[in-house]
Amino acid sequence: RDWDNGSTASSITSMAEYTGPKLFKEPSAKSNKPIIHNAISHCCLAGKVNEPQKNQILEELEKCESNHLMILFRDGGCQFRALYTYFPDTEEIHKLTGTGPKSISKKMIDKLYKYSSDRKQFTVIPAKTVSVSVDALTIHNHLWQAKRSAVPKKTGK
Repeated sequence: RDWDNGSTASSITSMAEYTGPKLFKEPSAKSNKPIIHNAISHCCLAGKVNEPQKNQILEELEKCESNHLMILFRDGGCQFRALYTYFPDTEEIHKLTGTGPKSISKKMIDKLYKYSSDRKQFTVIPAKTVSVSVDALTIHNHLWQAKRSAVPKKTGK
């Protein structure tokens, strides 16, 4: 009897002392950070040869405040180029680290990808609009061309 009372009292006390984060979160705050972390570790930058780059990218990932991230691929070969943050409210995509444009607009996007953790691979999403379900993307090939100096072209007039 005393033992029952004691345990009840202690559990009430421990509940009152809990000052941790609230368990309820807004649905929009769902983060894909763990998915991106896995994708970079096991797919994009897997293996010993990629370790220095992988560690640097994952470090940036940990420091990032954003809940939603996207990987930029060079092309359909899913070659890692950069890590971007995505802001669903404004639909803006800004570079966090890596090689690629400072920001990506809707017009620049070629294909969208979703990462499958169990298959450890990316699959193309048959969609044209960016959403929080997108884990990676490619931009149109001509955007990768080396920037030439701004010399006006001579017209044949």
